[in-house]
Amino acid sequence: MRRVKLHNPFKTRVIDEKLVREHLALERTKLANERTLLSYIRASIYLLISGLALLQIKDYQGISLMWVGYLSLFICIVFLLVGISRYIALERKLNRLLRDDDHEASKNSN
Repeated sequence: MRRVKLHNPFKTRVIDEKLVREHLALERTKLANERTLLSYIRASIYLLISGLALLQIKDYQGISLMWVGYLSLFICIVFLLVGISRYIALERKLNRLLRDDDHEASKNSN
């Protein structure tokens, strides 16, 4: 059985070749998690810009436009908090999974 050395930013470890596919799937999941966080941040920035733009309109004195601006700012904050909380939750799950995997690998090597 050939062993493959993979690089983890925090620790380099040697795993069996049959586990490479699982390891790479976890790495893809981490990258997808980061992309999702960036999407939440991008949507939050769009809402922030639109909310500020709606609040800056002085010619139209409609109260509904002002409320839409404030609602956009509120949703901006909610999007940011939801994105960060989902990112942290999945990151913790992945770290726990990797920690359990490392623990199993150390048991099997002894």
